[in-house]
Formats: sequence, C-alpha cells, structure tokens
Amino acid sequence: MIAGLVLAAGLSRRMGTSKLVLPLDGKPLVRWSVERLLPHVDALIVVTPPDDAALRAALDGLPVRFAVNPHPDAGQGASIAAGATALPADAEAVIVALGDQPRVPEGVLATLLDVFRRERKPIAAPVYQGTQGTPVIFAASVFDELRAVTGDAGARAVVRRDPGRVATVRVDAPMPPDVDTPEDYARLSGS
Repeated sequence: MIAGLVLAAGLSRRMGTSKLVLPLDGKPLVRWSVERLLPHVDALIVVTPPDDAALRAALDGLPVRFAVNPHPDAGQGASIAAGATALPADAEAVIVALGDQPRVPEGVLATLLDVFRRERKPIAAPVYQGTQGTPVIFAASVFDELRAVTGDAGARAVVRRDPGRVATVRVDAPMPPDVDTPEDYARLSGS
C-alpha cells in the first residue's frame, strides 16, 4: 500500500491569512494538491492544525483522513512527524507533498513511483533543474526517521542523511512554486 501525506498545518504567517483555502481557478488551493496526489495513493492523510474546520470544508467529499499537528508553530517537522505517526500499519511507502504546492508537473508522481519501485531505494526525490524538491517518496524503513523529524526544515535531513539511499528523478522544469506570500499567490493565480 502506498500512502500519501499532504502537509497543510502551516500557520500562513507570511500570507497573513489562511492560504490553503484561498481560491485558485475555482477551488481551494489545498484541494489542487490533494487531488493531484489522490490517483497515485491507496490512502491519503492531510495534516492540519488544531483549528482545521476550514481545511476540512475545503476538502469535503474527497476520500481523505486527517491527522492533527497539535504544535503547528513547531514547524514543518512537527507536521511530518504527526503524519508519519498516523500512517496505516500496512503502508509500504508514503509520498509526502505540500498543501501549498498545487502545480506539481504532470507525470512527476508517476515517474517517482516507477523509479521508487524499480531502483528499490528507500527514498525517491525529484530534482528540478538541479534543485531537489517535493513531493518525496519514503519507504516504510524510513518511517521511524520521519516520526522523529523536528524543526522547520521538514524531511530534508532525512533525504540528505545518506545520498546513496536516494533515487533521483530529473525533471526538466523549474521547481513548482509554493504559496507563502500574497505576491506568490498573485503570481500563481494570475491576478
């Protein structure tokens, strides 16, 4: 079983408002990220902050489960740890994606899964024109490391710990933008 984990517990400090429920081409920003990942996973968990009613409403009708990060102010690492703790016991791997990165290029997820299965390394990560990015696949053998992640660097330390255990997928496109500021949102939404 392949699980998905969408990180959606950020505090949106630089945005000044809850960015993940902002509209993008007719639907909430987070819904784009979740819908991009759903066809590639058997179970999907969305990590939210404690006050998550708006996020749950934005994802209404989608087959997702929720995991609450009780300390979203502790950074992305706390969300990864909360999500990894909520993974199904029979998950053989998890794809970790960002809720504020709705435009992952078509084909990246399928290629990551193909490389992960073919190369049999514990981690598969995309490299966008020379820069390692997301989403990233982690095998069950790495779940304990994900459960122990802290800080705002997310799972970068897990990926960088041993380059020999990482299968990379070269993507001939720039890193998909994430939305952190009003300017990012304006660029992405074309307004």
